[in-house]
Amino acid sequence: MSAKNRDNKNRWRNITVGFRVSPEENELINRAVALSGLPKQEYCYRRCLNQDVVVQGNPRVYKALKTEFATVLAELKRIEAGKGVDDELLSVIELISIILGGLKGEDANGE
Repeated sequence: MSAKNRDNKNRWRNITVGFRVSPEENELINRAVALSGLPKQEYCYRRCLNQDVVVQGNPRVYKALKTEFATVLAELKRIEAGKGVDDELLSVIELISIILGGLKGEDANGE
């Protein structure tokens, strides 16, 4: 049995919540988690509770961004070769854009 944890409001975290996802959804979740720099548990419950996910720049986030940029570049080269753009690529590009905008200190309006 795992150890009980307390959250930032000193409440016990001793209940497990689980759900099923497709392999594609799992990949998107894992990408978002890596780009956030948060542990998967923290990321998931912040999103489920509609709380802000604030990305703090650190080496792990920058490595995830570098990896995602390489993936996006490969996809863009594939598209240039005559293939179509899929929605997953567009959502990853949008997520990277939002994160980079936040790291630069821009607000939601891009100012």
